[in-house]
Formats: sequence, structure tokens, C-alpha cells
Amino acid sequence: MTATDTHRAIEAVWRIEAARLIAGLAGLVRDVGLAEELAQDALVAALEQWPESGVPRNPGAWLMTVSKRRAIDLIRRNERLQRNLIELGHRVDLEEELPEVDEIEDDLLRLVFTACHPALSMEARVALTLRVLGGLTTDEIARAFLVPESTVAQRVVRAKRTLADRKIPFEVPQSADLADRLSSVLEVIYLVFNEGYSATAGDDWMRPALCEDALRLGRVLAGLMPKEPEVHGLVALMEIQASRAGARVGPSGEPILLLEQNRARWDRLLIRRGLAALDLAEALAGTLGPYTLQAAIAACHARALIPEETDWLRIASLYESLARLSRSPVVELNRAVALSMAYGPAVGLELLDQIVDEPSLKDYHLLPSVRGDLLFKLGRTAEARAEFERAAAMTRNARERALLEERAAAC
Repeated sequence: MTATDTHRAIEAVWRIEAARLIAGLAGLVRDVGLAEELAQDALVAALEQWPESGVPRNPGAWLMTVSKRRAIDLIRRNERLQRNLIELGHRVDLEEELPEVDEIEDDLLRLVFTACHPALSMEARVALTLRVLGGLTTDEIARAFLVPESTVAQRVVRAKRTLADRKIPFEVPQSADLADRLSSVLEVIYLVFNEGYSATAGDDWMRPALCEDALRLGRVLAGLMPKEPEVHGLVALMEIQASRAGARVGPSGEPILLLEQNRARWDRLLIRRGLAALDLAEALAGTLGPYTLQAAIAACHARALIPEETDWLRIASLYESLARLSRSPVVELNRAVALSMAYGPAVGLELLDQIVDEPSLKDYHLLPSVRGDLLFKLGRTAEARAEFERAAAMTRNARERALLEERAAAC
């Protein structure tokens, strides 16, 4: 194996093992920032040694052993942590390879909740989650979200400092707080997925790597919390939406809207996985939560082999349930679209006009975009053109802007 092959192998091992490694170390040292530093030290050691010695039979165990040794060396050098050394000495056997699977999963679950702690800003939660759980570098995160690398680095550093300064416990919250904290975790994962599915800025309509990272995190969480219906609901939603990825972008990178997509290009394996996750979520839930309801809506599209077979009446009903649950103007916007497809554009426009002055939608480009579409269908082309132009001026995504300008010109 050449040095280049070894470096590629190390990169692959790191992407697979980083989250478990950091989680296991954080469980020992009770500090996410220190755990990541120790894991990075082990990675550097691998980069130095593996090109000469070869990739070990169990690379994850090798990295964990090196990290644990460095943790003990660090504690020995720090008199303030002598008591921790005594505790650590009882818990660490340097000759063993890896902790038991249950122990790894417990630590991984604790790391998920710590990285997504509400004490951190949403931007910090996303950056830290992708860094310590997704195994992404600061450069990769910066490129994905179109921000300077220094900005991402600062967010990660501040997040670690906040967790340490505020002594955020490395734990899964108790049942009384679990629902709220789980909501934060799911929100972070879905935000990452959505940024990949419909990029808010830049030249690309999609960033598939972010969708893949979010899906991987969602699947890991579903394995760690198999009895939580909304976790399976989110996984179902992402699986079904990700199934359309190959049909959402044209040959030149231009966006292709849902009803114009070639459904033969939808990934049927992802759809089957999504529908299975949805069945599980519905079986576990007493009342369907927001992610499960959205997954049920996505399933209506997935089951329709052609657009004309879409059950818009059910979709409108599901959006009504979602609106009662979330009280969100964005949900009302989507419900207006469903009503227009089920009962005609005039019905959708009537609902849309009720939320047109909603402050939270002031800079939301999809409001004038949807309104333009409904006006166009009603033959009010001059008004439609003005709405499409307004939407084009508001979006920060170049591909979406070009699409909206084309629609304005078509009016």
C-alpha cells in the first residue's frame, strides 16, 4: 500500500470512527473539546506511523488506545485532575481494544445531546455536530454553508468553551427534559439536511454531501433511540426527500420542480426505507408529531408514480393537522399550495392572502414565488410577474434566482 493509499484509508477510518472515538473519550474526561483534541492527537499519530507500519487490523481500537494513553498522560501532568486519574485508572484497561458496544452507544448518545445543547446558538450546534459527530473538517463545513473557515472555527471553539465554562453535563437528559432536548437534536439534523437539499445561497441548487451527513446522523440516532417515534419520523422524511435527489437537478445544474421531475429517476430503495421508517414511527406514536406528519406528506408524493396520481386531498388534510400542531406561517404557506392543488388556485390564494403580511415571512422568497404561481394559474399574469420578480430579488441562491427570472419572463 502506498503512502497515498494509506492516507486515504486514514481519512476513511477517521470519518467512520471519529464520532465513536470522541464520544468514548468525552465519557472519560467529561469535556467535549478535550476529547476532540485527544482524538486529533491520535489521528496525527496514525498519519505518522501507519504509512510505515501499515493500517492496523482494528484501526478504531488502535485510535482509542492511543487516545486513552494520551488522556492519562495529560491527567498525570495536571495536578488539579489527580482525583480523576484515580477514577480513570479503574475504568481504563490499556490492553483492551474497544469498550463494549452498549458502552459506545451510550457515550455516542450523550455526545449527540451535548453537541446539540440549547445553551449553544443554532449555528454553533450545527458546526459542532458536523465537526464531532459528522467527522467533517472546518473547511468542509465552511464550504458547505458558504461561510469563511475562520467563522466555523470560531463557532466550534466558542461552543466547546461554552460547554466547558457552563459545566454542561455529558449526559442524556432525564425524562422531564428529554422531549425539549430531543427536539433540539432533531432540529439540528434536519437543518443540516435542508441546507443540502435546498441550498440557501451560492451557485448550487443542492449540496448532496450535507444530505448524506444528516441522513447518517439520523440513522445513528434512530439506532440509539429505537422507541422514539419522531426520530423515525425524521429519518423517514429525509429518506423520502433524498430519494428525489437525482431528479431535482437538470444537466446544467438547473432546478427541476417536484411536479416536473422524472419519477423513474427517484431512488426506490430510499423510498422503501423511508416508508418502513414511517410505518415504525406511526406504530410507536399515539399522536403523530411534526416530522412524522411531514414524512406522511412526502410519502403521498413517493407513492404516486405520476403527478396526476398524487392524493392532494390527503396532503391538504395532513397539512391541516401539521398547522394545528406547529402554528407556523411556513406550514400555512405549504397548506395553501396543497389546497390549490386539491380545490383550485383561488382557494389556495385565499389562504395565502391571509398570511401575506406575516412579519416572519417578510424576507421569505417562497411566499411571493407561490403567490406568483397561483396568480399565473388564475390568468393574472401582470401580478404574477411582479411576484416572481420580487421572489428572484429576495433569494440568495443563483440557480433559484435564474428559475424565478425565467418564470417572470414567461408571464
